[in-house]
Amino acid sequence: MTTQVALYARVSSEKQAQENTIDSQIEAIESRIKADGLILLNDLKFVDNGYSGAYLIRPALEQLRDKIAAGEIDKVYIHSPDRLSRKYVYQILLLEEFNRLGVEVIFLNFEASANPEANLLLQMQGMIAEYERAKIMERNRRGKIHAAKLGSVSALGHAPYGYRYINKTSNSDALYEINQDEVEIVRNIFRWIAVERISIRGVCQRLKEEQILTRNGSIIWSKSSLSNMLKNTAYIGHAVYGKSKVCEKSPSLRMKKSRKKLAFNLPKRNYTRSVVEKESWINIPVPAIIDENIFYTVQEQLEENRKLSRIQFDEAKYLLQGLLVCKKCCYAYCGRPAITRNKRYLYYRCAGVFLSKYYDAKLCDNKSVRADMLETAVWEEVKELLKNPSRLLEEYQRRLTENKMDSFNHVEKSMANQIEKLTRGISNIIDSYTQDLINKEEFEPRIKSMRQKLKILEEQKENINIQKNYSAELRLIITNLEKFSSYVEGELENIEWAKKRDIIRLLVKRVEIDQEDVTVVFKVNSLPGTSKKEESVLQHRPGRFYFIVMTINIRKRT
Repeated sequence: MTTQVALYARVSSEKQAQENTIDSQIEAIESRIKADGLILLNDLKFVDNGYSGAYLIRPALEQLRDKIAAGEIDKVYIHSPDRLSRKYVYQILLLEEFNRLGVEVIFLNFEASANPEANLLLQMQGMIAEYERAKIMERNRRGKIHAAKLGSVSALGHAPYGYRYINKTSNSDALYEINQDEVEIVRNIFRWIAVERISIRGVCQRLKEEQILTRNGSIIWSKSSLSNMLKNTAYIGHAVYGKSKVCEKSPSLRMKKSRKKLAFNLPKRNYTRSVVEKESWINIPVPAIIDENIFYTVQEQLEENRKLSRIQFDEAKYLLQGLLVCKKCCYAYCGRPAITRNKRYLYYRCAGVFLSKYYDAKLCDNKSVRADMLETAVWEEVKELLKNPSRLLEEYQRRLTENKMDSFNHVEKSMANQIEKLTRGISNIIDSYTQDLINKEEFEPRIKSMRQKLKILEEQKENINIQKNYSAELRLIITNLEKFSSYVEGELENIEWAKKRDIIRLLVKRVEIDQEDVTVVFKVNSLPGTSKKEESVLQHRPGRFYFIVMTINIRKRT
């Protein structure tokens, strides 16, 4: 039987990914596989370019784990343990998972074995890699702060449009040098807004008409890039370090359009950046390009443009804003006005329909929905849930009937017997192999098949345990929902718009709009008035079991 071999390689930084430094890893691994007399198939090369080893969820790693779980891989070659993960805990988790599924992991710079000394060495390498990463990040952070306080632009590492970044040498520090090819373009951009009072969109269009290229050689200038340029104080003589900081990503309000292909559309970084207070900023002197009067005139004009913009509002204008998702293409539904027979109506329309003009093929043809009709229908569903929390229990009983899971105990006992038999069978076949009663060609397919069956049974048993505990936890949810309902009971009929919107956002996870039906997905696992003890019970599996779905025929109502 042919041994199925896979490789896994990773580099963390965008610069490494762009410079293809990962090629050296792949080349070394392929040479080792060839030296071992094995064949590597192209579809078993798993490469994460530009993904940090500090996070466990990476697209290529997810694909590798899926292949291993399906029993399609026998050996995995990796350059070193820190390529698998920079965190010791993740290393051990992955290695134990691979070992449990009968997959051998081979590191090029580390000889893995089952003896305690080798395991200790692997643990030490994992902890050292994690420590080194934390130490490098902290040294880099403190070094940049120190350089910024000394007035060195090396803390910034790059120069904005209009400047040229001169690297540090043995004789001089890093500095900004005015780029004569770009400086007049920068001055024209500021003048167009300060004097001619045109918008950023108008600036983009004018730059395109005049065939002025971006630094990357594109004819298209983005509004966000120009906005950042116009707010950059480096142009009036003082660049700023420390305007933002790294923080964890907050959960997304609406479902991502890549939900069906999550493993292949994962973010490379599990963090985002937030603005820091101005008191903490560090100013670095650089050559000035723009006069201060013009710069601050531009800031005033940008603020005026923002207030007068037709698509920018000081507050939310739509009751269901941010909650609507097209069930067909997974893009968001957005509010848009329409005028018919001198009457103004508000509609929710699929963003995929509008984006179709940028593509050769049509992304979506889902219909628009009258905003007042949809908002009324969703609010009625929310009121009904608040007035009758027992709908949760009814929904749960309905699902039990549909899934035919009434006899939990009988099914669980049957599965326990099957798991016990499979475990004994695996143990017996391993003993037979070690005693040379069966050869390797017979052993490998049988052990792989039995382990796969055991894994499936264990997952089914875990699901049954979850369903058994679900009934008791559901009653706790209903109790909390009744408590919350009592807070707003007398206000539901004549509640103000803002409070109505807050209640909807509190109880509704998303609203999915299909060709004929609209599905309201409620979230009820955490509500005001829930005790910390109750919340810990309800959220030990967050976002997985505590959503109920109600479908309304809004199309027929309109």
